[in-house]
Amino acid sequence: MPERSQRRGQRDAAKREPEPPTPVVDLASERGRRKLRGYENRIRRVLAVNRLAVTRLFGSGLLFTRQGTRAGRELLLAHQHLLKVVDVLDDLAGLDGAESRPGVAVAMYEELDALLTRTSQLSARTEEFLAGL
Repeated sequence: MPERSQRRGQRDAAKREPEPPTPVVDLASERGRRKLRGYENRIRRVLAVNRLAVTRLFGSGLLFTRQGTRAGRELLLAHQHLLKVVDVLDDLAGLDGAESRPGVAVAMYEELDALLTRTSQLSARTEEFLAGL
């Protein structure tokens, strides 16, 4: 009898499909994707703040005053900075093998941080102007 159960166990094992290999996750790539998503979220928030500020400037009629025009120009400049940020993000997303060239990726992230900081400063000045009214 033991031979019979051994043969049956071998047949059952042969009938089973092999288990698919476990996927390997590249943590460096995942960190990079997470970092890019963080920047995309920051950009969306800044765009929303800028859009609201322009709406308030236009709706209140302040856009047609000297100070309002200056604030509008600063918001336009902030928007131009954001367009540059989006271009840099696209470059980073398309950068294959960023881990093999860490200097390139680090320089691009530094550029992103500088552009986002400048944009935030311009938006904050406009918000101060609008809050003062």
